[in-house]
Amino acid sequence: MNRREALKSVAFLMGSAISATTMGVLFESFTLPEKEKNQVSFSATDEEILDEFADIIIPTTASSPGAKAAGLGAFIPMMIKDCYPAKLQEIFASGLKAMQYQCSKDFGKDFLSMSVEERQKLMTSLRDEAIASNRAPSFFLLARDLTLLGYYSSEIGCTQAREYLPVPGHYDGNATYVPGQKAWATN
Repeated sequence: MNRREALKSVAFLMGSAISATTMGVLFESFTLPEKEKNQVSFSATDEEILDEFADIIIPTTASSPGAKAAGLGAFIPMMIKDCYPAKLQEIFASGLKAMQYQCSKDFGKDFLSMSVEERQKLMTSLRDEAIASNRAPSFFLLARDLTLLGYYSSEIGCTQAREYLPVPGHYDGNATYVPGQKAWATN
């Protein structure tokens, strides 16, 4: 199975956890005309910000590394540039800039200088704004979707955050579930 098929499978399994916009992009074709690719660019600082942003959504826990460890700071811009139409690329890039401006305005510092508590407060504000505006897509929704998609299709997400059996076996539609057990990445 190639990465595109794996991403589609993960998106399908996540169901309503991913916005209709991202589902549409993933199931349309994953291919853009060359003229629509790379309409925006991201700096190394942008990737670092996206790493930290994603790590607020999926932090490191005692049982598994978080989104930053899965390398989502590079994954998110790659997906935006290569798979999303030019209009959505612009929405994402302008939203990232607007978030950085909001950090400066509300907290008097840039995103990378903010504490975890300040970042969580900002994320709550961005989430509430996305819900209140009822405007899909938004920077927050796209970034959240790609965080979930990238993490749960990464090696870390499949082998450490979920239950995983590396040896192929038979299908068991009635596998025993132990309370507190991780969800299965494969079965």
